[in-house]
Amino acid sequence: MKNFAVIFATVLLAELGDKTQLATLLYTTEKAFSPLFVFLAASLALVCSTGIAVFAGASIGRVFPRSTIKLIAGIAFIAVGIYTLATTRS
Repeated sequence: MKNFAVIFATVLLAELGDKTQLATLLYTTEKAFSPLFVFLAASLALVCSTGIAVFAGASIGRVFPRSTIKLIAGIAFIAVGIYTLATTRS
């Protein structure tokens, strides 16, 4: 149960205020989408992406050292942020 609590707290804190949460917030401001619709769609997307991350982490972790994976993830995170800024319209 302790490991569950640590993973839950870590992921929850990492998700607060990140790009996913901000995108979900923006979708909720659109009158075309009900908040329940946005919640269900975003929740399903997070479950799917978490499943992919768990599968990929288990597979990649057998081949590459953790430090290499962290470096690649950091570079990818920065690249997504730059892309988001570059494609943002006022």
